[in-house]
Amino acid sequence: MTRKVCLVTGAGRGIGAAIAREMHARGYALVLMSPSENCETLARELGGVARRGVAQSADDLKGIVDLALSTHDRIDAVLNHTGHPPKGDLLAITDENWDLAHDMIVKSVIRMARLVTPVMEAQGGGSIVNVTTYASHEPSPLFPASCTYRAAVSTFTKLYSDRYGPAGIRMNCLAPGFTDSLDVGKFADLAALKRIARVEEQAKAAAFLLTDDGSYVTGQTLRVDGGLTRHV
Repeated sequence: MTRKVCLVTGAGRGIGAAIAREMHARGYALVLMSPSENCETLARELGGVARRGVAQSADDLKGIVDLALSTHDRIDAVLNHTGHPPKGDLLAITDENWDLAHDMIVKSVIRMARLVTPVMEAQGGGSIVNVTTYASHEPSPLFPASCTYRAAVSTFTKLYSDRYGPAGIRMNCLAPGFTDSLDVGKFADLAALKRIARVEEQAKAAAFLLTDDGSYVTGQTLRVDGGLTRHV
């Protein structure tokens, strides 16, 4: 039986690393990318392969896809996870930082889709999950660039899912609330569950979307926010 392959960007720590561990536990071979040596360390631990890179670089994205194909000759699941773009007061964010956020969050998803879609079409299907944020539904002044562009990712995700659903390729978004990958404990009371999420909880939700457990789910944004958002 052919072993399925999962490619994870932003896999060095936090939610990305937790998702890599969860997918490994589900039997997937791993191909990991992060800006630091953390992805290499995790890959050695989990028997995967890794390449350093950043999501905003087209060359780095091509490099990690090429590594997956040269190692395994297939890609079944992709987890697009990026860092956090610069913050600031709405109109104080510079053009350069808006451009950086656009490249990190939106262009990275589009570029990855261009790279892996032909592979998944040839295989007869696949799954892509984009990590966004609860604030893509309820914009917060704390994260103006992140809110703006991650909302755009949700729109792209719906467009992509309509276009490539007939090929058996699914695309969804995971929209985390405040999670223990960051020092956000002060926001715990905002959630209905009165606590922040554990990275392992985000990973299990992502794995549902990435694997055949979520085989009839596409074009959706799954909010894993402990009841933080009021949007229905």
